[in-house]
Amino acid sequence: MLVTAASPTASGPVRRTYSFLGPAGTFTEAALAQVPEARGHQWVPVHNVGEALADVIEGRSDAAMIAIENSVDGGVSTTQDALATVPGLRIIGEYLVPVNFVLVARPGTRLADVSLVAGHPVAYAQCLQWLTRELPEHAHIPAASNVASAIGLLDGTSDADAAIAPPTITEHHDLEVLAENIGDNPNAVTRFVLVGRTVAPTPPTGADKTSLIVELPKDYPGALLELLEQFATRGINLSLLASRPIGDALGRYRFVIDADGHIQDERMADALLGLRRFSPKVIFLGSYPRADRVVVRYPDRYSDDIFVEARDWLRGLLSGEPDL
Repeated sequence: MLVTAASPTASGPVRRTYSFLGPAGTFTEAALAQVPEARGHQWVPVHNVGEALADVIEGRSDAAMIAIENSVDGGVSTTQDALATVPGLRIIGEYLVPVNFVLVARPGTRLADVSLVAGHPVAYAQCLQWLTRELPEHAHIPAASNVASAIGLLDGTSDADAAIAPPTITEHHDLEVLAENIGDNPNAVTRFVLVGRTVAPTPPTGADKTSLIVELPKDYPGALLELLEQFATRGINLSLLASRPIGDALGRYRFVIDADGHIQDERMADALLGLRRFSPKVIFLGSYPRADRVVVRYPDRYSDDIFVEARDWLRGLLSGEPDL
């Protein structure tokens, strides 16, 4: 029997464990801080998305917070690919974190001394315009996280002269800020999801999102249109549609989809049935409350009552009732 991190003990209440991309001070930790039920429980820093999800699958953690999308760079491919290939996971919540960056260095370093910059690849991409303008001859060293890039300056594991880091980095480490607000887009936001083991979805709130990964049956003209029609003909808006290579051959893709609504909504349930008939593989990642809490709007002809009435009408025809 697998004993999970939330197993009760005789000595007291259940203590839950949450994994997040560490070390302390990352944007992922800031996202986890938004989860009320995680407060007062154990938070475990990990090195990458794969480790975080393995913690969940193998029972070391009850849930993991991972980045899935950025408003500037789009989907986080490592997360999307992991969710497509690791079974037994569900998204149980989403959280938005505004993203800004500072350039830090060892005390005494000047901006003019910087030629080698450490940074997480996603952070580096979001600061590239500033770096190109202010440090046109710089080179980049990839780092595992936005905090790890800065820690490397202090522990000697990095040859970089400076690092891209969150603004809160100086609360945790003795570093000097060389420049603030170096992100190219002041409105950048990263979307994080809390992922646990497979469970029944929480009840709908009216402001929900359903995440899926769907493969096309084969490559032919109109195949993607047929996939999208499963949503369009049921009045469902898609807030995310991204393609990722399946990896078994050139030209083979899976689609990462966020659809407005909940699996318990009649229109969404009907769309999922349509997808299941159409696609060889549909991965249901979860239905959960939207982070922005915006109520999902749709035309009255797609209300639950309309779907129920249509099914009752068909059932009557099959049973021989008069068609009134």
